[in-house]
Amino acid sequence: MFFSLIAIAAVIALFVIVSRQQNRIALIERELGVLRGLLQSDASLSAPKADAAQEGLPEEAKAAAAPAAPLADGTTATEEVVATPEPEGEAVAGPWTKGKAAPAQSAGPAEPAQPATVAETPAAGSPAPAKAAPQSDVETALGTRWAVWVGGIALALGGLFLIRYTIEAGIFGPGVRLTMAGILGLALIAGAEFIRRTGFKVPVQGAAGAYIPSILTAAGAFILFGTVYAAHGIYGFIGPATAFALLGVIGVATIGAALVHGLALAGIGLVGAMVTPALVASQAPNPWALFVYLAIMLAATAATARIRDWKALVAAAFAGTGIWTILYMVDAPDVNLAAVLFISLATLVVLAFVWLGLFSATGREAAARGFDWPSIVPGFFIALSALGLSVDPAFASAGDALHGAVLLVALVAAALYRPRALPLVFAAGIATVLIYLGIIPPATIGANALDVGLDAQPLASSDALTFRIGIALGLVFIGAGFWAARRFAATAPARAACWAAWGVIVPLVVLTALWLTFGDVDRDFGYALPALLLTLVFAAGGEWIARSEQPPLAGGPAVSFALGGAGIAGLLMLHMAFGSGWTTVLLGAAAVIPALATRWRSYPVLGWIAVGAAVAVLGRVAFDPTIFGAAFLSRTPVFNWLLPGYGMPALAFGFAAWQLARTTDGRPRLAMEAASALFALLTIAMLVRHAMHGGVIDTGTVTLAEQAIYTLIALGAGAILVAIDMRSPSSVLRYGSMAAGVVSAGLIAVQHFVVLNPLLTDESTGTIPVFNLLFLAYLLPAVAAGALALYVRDKRPRWYAAMLALIAALLAFAYATLSVRRLFKGEFIALWSGLGQVETYTYSALWLVIGVALLTAGVWLKSQVLRIASAVLIAVAVVKVFLFDMSELEGVLRALSFIGLGAVLIGIGLFYQRLLTRAAREGRAG
Repeated sequence: MFFSLIAIAAVIALFVIVSRQQNRIALIERELGVLRGLLQSDASLSAPKADAAQEGLPEEAKAAAAPAAPLADGTTATEEVVATPEPEGEAVAGPWTKGKAAPAQSAGPAEPAQPATVAETPAAGSPAPAKAAPQSDVETALGTRWAVWVGGIALALGGLFLIRYTIEAGIFGPGVRLTMAGILGLALIAGAEFIRRTGFKVPVQGAAGAYIPSILTAAGAFILFGTVYAAHGIYGFIGPATAFALLGVIGVATIGAALVHGLALAGIGLVGAMVTPALVASQAPNPWALFVYLAIMLAATAATARIRDWKALVAAAFAGTGIWTILYMVDAPDVNLAAVLFISLATLVVLAFVWLGLFSATGREAAARGFDWPSIVPGFFIALSALGLSVDPAFASAGDALHGAVLLVALVAAALYRPRALPLVFAAGIATVLIYLGIIPPATIGANALDVGLDAQPLASSDALTFRIGIALGLVFIGAGFWAARRFAATAPARAACWAAWGVIVPLVVLTALWLTFGDVDRDFGYALPALLLTLVFAAGGEWIARSEQPPLAGGPAVSFALGGAGIAGLLMLHMAFGSGWTTVLLGAAAVIPALATRWRSYPVLGWIAVGAAVAVLGRVAFDPTIFGAAFLSRTPVFNWLLPGYGMPALAFGFAAWQLARTTDGRPRLAMEAASALFALLTIAMLVRHAMHGGVIDTGTVTLAEQAIYTLIALGAGAILVAIDMRSPSSVLRYGSMAAGVVSAGLIAVQHFVVLNPLLTDESTGTIPVFNLLFLAYLLPAVAAGALALYVRDKRPRWYAAMLALIAALLAFAYATLSVRRLFKGEFIALWSGLGQVETYTYSALWLVIGVALLTAGVWLKSQVLRIASAVLIAVAVVKVFLFDMSELEGVLRALSFIGLGAVLIGIGLFYQRLLTRAAREGRAG
C-alpha cells in the first residue's frame, strides 16, 4: 500500500512537471517563429551590421537587442515579448499539431482565460498566418479526456479492490486496511488540491472537461464514503452516530468542494449525503436526527447551488429531502408529526432564505423575472405531505389534519414572500381542492354505482375540524390571492392572474364541498349567505385589483378571474337559496346584471359572464326540461312553469344582447343573440308539446301534428331572424336564420316524408274534410316555406332560397297527392289498403296539373328551381302513364290517361315555343 501511494504521488508530480515544460517549450517555439519572421521582413541596409555586432552574444541578448518592429496595437515586438506574462495557463495544441497555434482556454471552473501572447500577433510587413481551426480528433479525445476520466474511475475502484484483496489474502487486519483506504482517499484529495493550487491548466485544447483536480477529488470522496461505511456496516468499528456524522461531513465537504471543482463533484456529494441514512442502520432510529441531518445537507447544497446558480442540483436536493419525508410517513409505525412539520418548514426556509434569498432580486424586480422552476419540487412534496396528513385515516382520525393545514398555509406564505416561488401556490391550491373534494359523500353526487371510496364512504374524513380548517383555508386563499393579484397587476399580469385564480377556486371548492357534505342539497339558507358574501367579495376584489392596473380599470386576466368567480358564487347562492326551479328562472334573469355593468366598466369578462349564465341555464333545462319537475308541472296549457322557465331567459338574453351591442359589443353579444333566439324557439316548442300531450313533456312519441308545429316554428323563426338581421345586422342572426331553414328542411325530409308519413304509419288524418292533419302537416308548411323562399331571395344566398322553394314544391305535391288518397280511402290512407283504377288515373291527371302550375309559377317568378321541379314532375307523370297506367288501367280510363298526357305535353311545347319566339324578338329589338 505504501508503494502504491508513492507511485500515485510520483505520477501526479511527473504529470505536473511534464505539463509545465511542454508549455514552456511551446512558448519558446512560438517566439522563435515570430523573431524569424521579423528578421526576414527587415530589408534595411543596417541589418548586416547589426548581425555582425551581435555575433557571439547569447540568444536571449540577441532577442533583447532585436529591432523594434511596430505591431498592430502600436507597441513593438520587443516590448510585447518582454511584457508577455507567465505562459503556464495557455492552452496549446498537442505534439501532433506542430506549428498550429490554438486559442487560450480556461482549465478549471473558476479560472479566467489567459491573454494572448506575441505568438498570436503577426509581425508588421509579414503576411498574417491563418488562424488554426480547433483540433478535436480521436487521438485528442483518447489521450486527454477519456484517459483522465477512466483514470479517475480506476483510482476509486482500485482503492476498493485493494481493500478487498487484503481481506481475501489476510495480509492486514481490518483496522489497518481501513486506515490505508482512508489515507488513499485523503491523498487523492490532497493531490488534487496541490495540482489546483500550483496553477494547473489544461494544456490541450478541448480537454477542459477532463479537469484532473475535480476527478481526483471525486475519487477520493468515493473512497472515503466506502471506508466509513465499511467501518460501520461491515466491521462495527464505529457506532451509528459516529458513522452518520462522518458520512455527513464527507458529503457536506464534497458539496462545498464543488465550488472549486464543478457541478459533477456536487452531484457525487449530494448522492452520498442522501444515501447515508439508508447506509447507517440503527436499532432505535431517531427521526429528529434524520431530519436535522437532512435540513443541514439541504441548506449546504442550496447555498452552494445558489452561488453557482445550479438549479438542477438544488432541485435534486429538494427531491431527496421530500422522498425521505414521504418514506418516513409511509413506513414508520409511529410517525412523529412534529418532525415531519419541522423538515417541511425547514425546506421552505431553505427555499425562501437560502436558494431564493442569497444574491437574488426581490419584490417587483423578481416578479418580472418569471418563476423559479426548482420550486416545483418542494411544492410537490410538501403538498403531498399535507394531503396525506389530511386524507389518510391514520393521520386525519387523530386530528393531524391541522398539521396539513399548517403546511398549506406555509406554502402560501412562502410564495407571498418570494414571488418567484409561484409553483408553491399551485401546489397548495391543488392539494386543498383534492382534500375537500374528497370529503363529499359519494351518494350526494350520485356516485354509488361507481363504488367511489371505501364502502361508498367519502375519501377523506368530514368532521368539525375539517369544517373549521376549510373556512380558514378559504379565507387565507382569498386574502393572499387578491392581495398578491393587486400587487402584481401592473408589473406581472400573468402572475396576478394565477394568484387571483387560486383566490377564487379554493374558496368556491371548499364552500361547495362543505355544503354537499354538511348542508341541505335542496335548499339551505345557511350556506346561501356565505355564497352571497363570496359574490360580493369577489366583485369588490376584482374592482380593487382593476384600480391598480396600468392603465387603470383595464379588466385584465386577474380581474376576469375575480369577476368570473363572483358569477359562479352567485349561481351557487341562487341554487342554495331557491332550489333548482327558481334557479333556472332567476339565473336567466341575472344575465342582465353583467350586461348592465358594461355601462360603467368596459371589462371584457362582463360579456362572457352573461354568456356563462346562458350556458348554465341551457345545461339546467337539458338536465330537467320540466323546470320544476314533472310532478309539479301544471297541466294548464301555456300558463304553466314552462312559460317563465323558458320565456324569462329568452327575454333576458335578448335584453343582454341589446345592451352589449351598445357598449362592449364583440363575440359575447353574438352569443347572447343566439341564446335568446334559441330559448324563444324552445319556449314555443315546449308549450306546444305540453299542450298536445296533456301536460306531459317527458314521455310519449312525437306525432305528425306535433312535428308539423315544430316545423312551422322553425320556419317562422327563420323569417323573424332575417327580419331582425335586416334592421340590426349580426352574423349570429344571419347564420342562425339559415340554420333554422336548413333544420326545417331536414325535419321535413325525414319526419314528414318518411318517419311520420301517414302512408307508412296509417295515422288518422282526421274526420274533417279540409282542415285535417294533411292541411297542418303539408299545406301550411308548404305555404310557409314558399313565403320564406320569396322573402329571402335577395337577402340570403341563392342556394338557400332555392332549397326552400324546392321544399315548398315537394310539400305541395305531397299534400295534393295525399288529399286524393284521403278522398278515396277516408280517414286512414295507408299503402296496404290498395289502389283503384279511378284513383290511379286521378294521380296522373293531378301530377300533370301540378307540373303545369309549377311551370307557370316558375316563369312568372323567374325561378329556375320551380321550372326544373315542374319538368321532373311531368317526367314522373309520363313514366307513370307509360309503365303503370298502360298495364293497370282499362277501357276509357286508359285512353283518357294517354289523351290527357298528350294534350298537356303539346300544350307545354307550344308554351315554350311562344316563350322562345318572344325572347328572340326582344333580342332583335334590343
